[in-house]
Amino acid sequence: MSLCVICSMARFVPAKLSRMNEVLGYISAIVIGFTLGLIGGGGSILTVPALVYIVGISPVLSTAYSLFIVGASALVGSFSYMKKELLHYRTAIVFAIPSFVAVFATRKFIVPAIPTVVFTSGSFTLTKDLTIMVFFAVIMLLASFSMIRSKNEGTRHGAGGKLKFNYPMIMLEGIGVGVLTGLVGAGGGFLIIPALVLLARLPMKMAVGTSLLIIAAKSLIGFTGDIGNQPIDWQFLGIFTTVAMGGIILGSFVSKYFSPLKLKQGFGWFVMIMAVYILGKELLIK
Repeated sequence: MSLCVICSMARFVPAKLSRMNEVLGYISAIVIGFTLGLIGGGGSILTVPALVYIVGISPVLSTAYSLFIVGASALVGSFSYMKKELLHYRTAIVFAIPSFVAVFATRKFIVPAIPTVVFTSGSFTLTKDLTIMVFFAVIMLLASFSMIRSKNEGTRHGAGGKLKFNYPMIMLEGIGVGVLTGLVGAGGGFLIIPALVLLARLPMKMAVGTSLLIIAAKSLIGFTGDIGNQPIDWQFLGIFTTVAMGGIILGSFVSKYFSPLKLKQGFGWFVMIMAVYILGKELLIK
C-alpha cells in the first residue's frame, strides 16, 4: 500500500486515537527510523506528515511530537559518531546555544501566538493548521533538492586542513535553524550540515556527527516549550519513539549493502513527491 493511499485514511483526530490509526502510526515509525538509519538523515522530514495524515493528529501537536521523536532518534544516531570521535563539541556549542534559545522561544511563544484563522479572502480561509502544513511542504521541497544534489562525501569541502570558524555566521545560522525547527518540527540537518562544512570547515563525516548532536539537543529542548501548551499523550509518544529507534538499528544494518549517495538521492525524489502531494491535498483537495 503506498504512503499516499495510507495518508488518505486519517485526518486530524486529536482526541483518543483509534486502534487502526495507532497501528498504522507505529508502522510509519518503523519507516521513519529505518530511513534515518539507512541514509543517516531525512527520516525526520516524514514524521509530521505521518502523524498528521496516518495517525490523524493535528499539525500543531504533530510538530511538537516530531521534536521529541527527532531529538531522541538523533541522540541515538550520534552515539556511533561519539565512539569514532567524529563530533566537534566546540562547534556544536557555538551553533547550538542560539539555536536552543530560538527553538524554545518559537515553541513556547510564537507557535501559540499564531491565530487559528490567519487570513481570509472571500471563500478562502488560511488557518493555522493549513499554514503549518504548507510551510512544512515548502521545507520538504528544499530538503529534497538538497538530497538530490548530494555528492560523494569525499568530494565535499572541509576534507582537511586547520578548522576555521566564522562565529557570527554560525550563530546566525543557529538562530535561523532553531526558528525553523520550532515551526515545523523537522531536524533541519539539510541546513545544519552545509553550514558546518562551509562556515566551520568541518570534514563531512564530522559535520554529520556534530549535526546529529545539535539536532538532538535543540529538538528535545524545543519540545519542553510545548509541555503545558499541548495535550501530550506520553504513552503513544514513548512507544512511537521506541519503535522508530528500532527502525534506526535495522536501517543502519541494511545500509552496509547499499550506496549512501544513491539512497539519499532516491529518497530526495520521494520527499519531493510527498511535498507536492501535501500541497495538492491542503490547497486543492477539500
